[in-house]
Amino acid sequence: MSTWANMNLQDSSSPLMEQLIFFHDHALLILVFITIFVGYLMFMLFFNMYMNRFLLHGQSIEIIWTILPTIILLFVAFPSLRLLYLMDEINEPAITLKTIGHQWYWSYEYSDFKNIEFDSYMIPTNELIMDNFRLLDVDNRVTLPMNSQIRILVSSADVIHSWTVPSLGVKVDATPGRLNQINFMPNRPGLFYGQCSEICGANHSFMPIVIESIPTNYFIKWISNNLNS
Repeated sequence: MSTWANMNLQDSSSPLMEQLIFFHDHALLILVFITIFVGYLMFMLFFNMYMNRFLLHGQSIEIIWTILPTIILLFVAFPSLRLLYLMDEINEPAITLKTIGHQWYWSYEYSDFKNIEFDSYMIPTNELIMDNFRLLDVDNRVTLPMNSQIRILVSSADVIHSWTVPSLGVKVDATPGRLNQINFMPNRPGLFYGQCSEICGANHSFMPIVIESIPTNYFIKWISNNLNS
């Protein structure tokens, strides 16, 4: 994969990530315009020979350079605040998943069903098969239905971790003694990879996350098989 491809955001897999990418592009466009404008002014100063010995104040220009940045900041602030509220809003979740961080693995509990809980460990390099990703695949994936509102309850059993899946626009700290929550809705089937994003100790890099998004009817079959086993 090229260096330029690594610099881009991951493809969106949820409406929340779509909004995050839109806000990123919106803020970047404003920064580009400001950079071009300031660069143009600085460049023109090298060729500007005008001077005014009697200039003592410039109220007009001071008003302009005070009001204009305020307006620009409003164009960034309003979309940002809207996005913050969208990320915190929990709208009647279809499924609640509890995630607990350990040194150094994740454990999951499907709170809406009895006796569905498991630990998720990274697959060691010497046990990888052909289609596995090194340092990213796990022995037990989190299976969730697509096009359903998912609530994630996140906590930790030891130190601070961070449950992060970039393509879903999800990043929430797992703090001991505290229960954090966040919501998302996968809008397509597939495997979505993430990792702990908080430096939590020696094996911080070896506790990946894998979300498997599947159609609802397949998810019902998966739940039924786990309840019967």
